[in-house]
Amino acid sequence: MTATTATRSAPRDSTGSFSMVGVAGRRLRIGQWHVGAGGTPLVLLNGIGMNMEMLEPVAREMPDRRLISVDMPGIGQSPDPIFPYTIPQMALTLAALLDRLHIDVVDMLGISWGGALAQQFAFQHRARTRRLVLAATSAGTVMVPGNPAMVGHMLDPLEYSVEAALRRNLATLYNGGGSGRVSLNAAIPPSPVGWACQLSAFAMWSSVAFLPLLSLPVLVMADNEDQLIPVSNAHFLHNAIPGSRLELFEGGGHLFMLSHPAGFAAKLADFLA
Repeated sequence: MTATTATRSAPRDSTGSFSMVGVAGRRLRIGQWHVGAGGTPLVLLNGIGMNMEMLEPVAREMPDRRLISVDMPGIGQSPDPIFPYTIPQMALTLAALLDRLHIDVVDMLGISWGGALAQQFAFQHRARTRRLVLAATSAGTVMVPGNPAMVGHMLDPLEYSVEAALRRNLATLYNGGGSGRVSLNAAIPPSPVGWACQLSAFAMWSSVAFLPLLSLPVLVMADNEDQLIPVSNAHFLHNAIPGSRLELFEGGGHLFMLSHPAGFAAKLADFLA
């Protein structure tokens, strides 16, 4: 099942450049910002159902660094997957994408669902990961669950793949209880298949076994008002990853990096520098 073209049309106010690529047997849409900037490129991995254009507030705050993102299969304008996938499989796909871009080493930022993929990539491809940032995320199946009403609502893909329902549900899901609000103007409804595949991939994954083996600089970021992934999950990651650093925000909710992009980018730039 694929959403109609009308409901998945791209916003036109992004400063990034976007293209479709074939990699590891998949067609994926990739986005890049500030391609000519110096330093280590930063890969941004988004939350469940979130298309790349929603990262624009963060991208605008980081003009001095090349940023790279990708729409997961069935998300944004990437086609639906033919078969379900796992998070380790997508980590291999991401590595193949970096090969296509002739990039050897990256910094990695994973937001929510993307934090799972970022953890897996750093474990599978340690030599290619300079620094790792985990924002509003968890260790997978062992996570402390969030607000039951919010979590339960996520289980119906149709609630997030139709434009009217998407706006209504994301307002609750993505703000996640914070007093700061996230603009949803850039949101593109995922397909039901794309949403379901992301849910199933996360449901079968955990990083608990390898967190103590992550031997690289790691920054864990969370907001105290996050009702989807409670802040206790950030403390778990921080305690499990040797030498990691913890930064906590207030009032931003689940997507505090989008409701408070300037403060988030400042902490991020300090760590990456």
